[in-house]
Amino acid sequence: MFGVKIKTFNKMMGILEKEYSEMHKKGGSPPKMSVEDKLYATLKYLREYRTMEHIGGDYGVSKSTICESIQWVENTLRQDGTFELPGKKVLKKASGAIEFVVIDVTESPINRPKKTRKSITRAKRSATP
Repeated sequence: MFGVKIKTFNKMMGILEKEYSEMHKKGGSPPKMSVEDKLYATLKYLREYRTMEHIGGDYGVSKSTICESIQWVENTLRQDGTFELPGKKVLKKASGAIEFVVIDVTESPINRPKKTRKSITRAKRSATP
């Protein structure tokens, strides 16, 4: 459903739950979203290209809560190192072939209606000065 296998999802949940328990050892205010919901929201955002407002509507929270949740999930998974993508430099070095993209940007005329006396509506002046 989110483009992630169940094994991968469970691995992500394990990392996030471990980090969450370390962050809240001493207590704190109850979260607006569970760790599982935060991961679901992040995967929805990345997979479906939905806005944060719409995802927030699904969970009954604000856009800022969704934004904070997505950032926390992404940063936590990145810091763990298990789900890290290679940087731009690695991708640049890998592709040695030069590729060209051709885009047709020819202008096409748009037919607009001509202005004639019939098409212009004039306001009638009143007889009183």
